[in-house]
Amino acid sequence: MKRYFPFFVILVILSLTFLFPSVDFKNSGNPQFNTGDIAWMLMSTALVLIMTPGLAFFYGGMVNKKNVISTMLQSIVCMVIITVLWGIFGFSLAFGESFHGVIGNPSTYFMMKGMLGNATWKAAPTIPLLLFAMYQLKFAIITPALITGAFAERIRFNSYIIFLVLFSIFIFSPLAHCTWHPDGILAKLGVLDFAGGTVVHMSAGWAALASALYLKRRNDANHSPARITYVMIGTGLLWFGWFGFNAGSAFGANALAVTALATSTTASAAGGITWIFFDMLLGRKPSAMGTCIGAVVGLVAITPAAGYVSVPHSLAIGIISAVVSNLVVEWRTRTTIDDTLDVFPCHGVGGMVGMLLTGVFANQHVNPNNTTGNGLFFGETHLFMVQLLAMVGVSIFAFFGSLLLLKITDMISPLRVSAEEEVLGLDITQHGEKL
Repeated sequence: MKRYFPFFVILVILSLTFLFPSVDFKNSGNPQFNTGDIAWMLMSTALVLIMTPGLAFFYGGMVNKKNVISTMLQSIVCMVIITVLWGIFGFSLAFGESFHGVIGNPSTYFMMKGMLGNATWKAAPTIPLLLFAMYQLKFAIITPALITGAFAERIRFNSYIIFLVLFSIFIFSPLAHCTWHPDGILAKLGVLDFAGGTVVHMSAGWAALASALYLKRRNDANHSPARITYVMIGTGLLWFGWFGFNAGSAFGANALAVTALATSTTASAAGGITWIFFDMLLGRKPSAMGTCIGAVVGLVAITPAAGYVSVPHSLAIGIISAVVSNLVVEWRTRTTIDDTLDVFPCHGVGGMVGMLLTGVFANQHVNPNNTTGNGLFFGETHLFMVQLLAMVGVSIFAFFGSLLLLKITDMISPLRVSAEEEVLGLDITQHGEKL
């Protein structure tokens, strides 16, 4: 029965394509489409997508050689599964008609209905609604992929697929709705998350910690990276794609996109160089791995703030986040927590630092659409308290929600591979392939 069920799901999806062709046409009469904005958002959508293969290289290069294919595939498979899920009802859960500011109505855009003609999203009136939906899809893809670094080298692939579907439905979609839908509870509270500090990085980071605790330690927690050159290639692809991630969140080819691009690249650079110098301060050698991790941490931390802070403050965010994450990585190594690739210290903590520093450095001169107020640095406290409250609430929801989903997944299909399979490696035992 287990062998037939997945293909049965495919047949159901095929049936839905005939029952719901979604060819209805919306004509508002006064389209505001801007070809420049459309061109930039098409490019941004492609840029964000390339981040997932970049993440596959980034993580794949860090694990043992016997687990490289499995680790990389855990990222790539998100591209196919989440895309199908998003096209059926995922986008509607995140951006459909609001249900008490918590989740979207799955029927609003079921099977991508209402996407043709002049349909637009409120926050992006100059691009087609379908383009907005495809852009947001790329965020939905990379979020569960980020988690995989925490349970690398010990999770069954079939069970992972179940978990990633549950995570997308019950963790990512509600957070995206709460934060980015105009009627979401966090949006109404005034929370600032320009491109996914809470929705993407904090949710993935806390899920990673929950996964590391639930799956417990590997039988052999010591490993040497298979290909540091893969890590460096992955870093380049992530940094490149992050311009679409952050600058694309301006939803147009405009000055705000330029600001987000500038703050993103400077924060990343500051994070990379700070990680190197901080390692040297602690008596370590400056390493390629450390440089890459620091650069990514800077990108993580600037994500919620990219369109709200100035370039000098983006440098501060990159520096502070690199130091904090470096310290948390060092702390983690002294515990029994086996977060294989330090997803929580880098993405979870980096996201939280960025979230709070948005409340410190945000200024309405940078982005007049920020109606919550200026940051703590400018003598105002309201925004900081809003960010702090949201950070605590999202952390509790993402951590305990993920623990529950892990338990449910484990009841459906055991999460951990056997001790023998772990020794042999996931590439050969889960996929019948090897380097």
